[in-house]
Amino acid sequence: MMTETAGLTLADVAASDLRSDSNKARDAFRHPVETLEFFGLEPDMTVVEIWPGGGWYTEILAPYLKDQGMLYAAHFPADSSSDYFNRSRTAFAERIASDDAFSAITMTEFNATAATEVAPAGSADMVLTFRNLHNWYMAAGEEGLQTAFSTFYTALKPGGVLGVVDHRLPEDRPDEEMSSSGYMKESVAIAMAEAAGFELVGSSPINANEMDTADHPRGVWTLPPSLRLGDEDREKYLAIGESDRFTLKFMKPTTTQE
Repeated sequence: MMTETAGLTLADVAASDLRSDSNKARDAFRHPVETLEFFGLEPDMTVVEIWPGGGWYTEILAPYLKDQGMLYAAHFPADSSSDYFNRSRTAFAERIASDDAFSAITMTEFNATAATEVAPAGSADMVLTFRNLHNWYMAAGEEGLQTAFSTFYTALKPGGVLGVVDHRLPEDRPDEEMSSSGYMKESVAIAMAEAAGFELVGSSPINANEMDTADHPRGVWTLPPSLRLGDEDREKYLAIGESDRFTLKFMKPTTTQE
């Protein structure tokens, strides 16, 4: 049976049975509708989602874009030595093959340590990355971020939008904490994006959480949904909720400065 998606708003898709109940339960922390509206998502856009993992955001993006737009899912590298990456990529590919809502997705890949094409150069209206910068920084330092932002810049049309969400490390904390905590300084994200040619056009408190001190025994993974400490102080971390996050909107300039 074909899935009817024409004319659905973001709120319609977010509330629909196209999404799992477990994913919907996290909307209170991730605010997907408000976040995508802030970035300016429209149903006729060509969009690249970077490292979609199991497809939490894809469950909204894929049906929303299916009829009028296009979605590239730039997943983990196919030649990865990571068992987790390989399992996740295989499961995502299987879902594309079996889930009608995902059937129009074009699957590509992104690698923070090597050149990859996440979409044809200059083809994308929007590139989205959710809670990924810290992974690339931990894997490859500033070079990982340089590779990422350069790749996104190449994929976007002039005037295209880059939407970034990640766990926020307070600016007064040592930079070294970014190497293992899972948190990133907002200033570093902005500086690296601007160095790649992007312009910062907006920031939003949509995904902020003042209860998160970003100072936990197992880094960001101490908090839900990971709860790496198990039952130790579980209620404390459940009360904090998911991490404090920055939400940044960048644009690829419409003209290049010589």
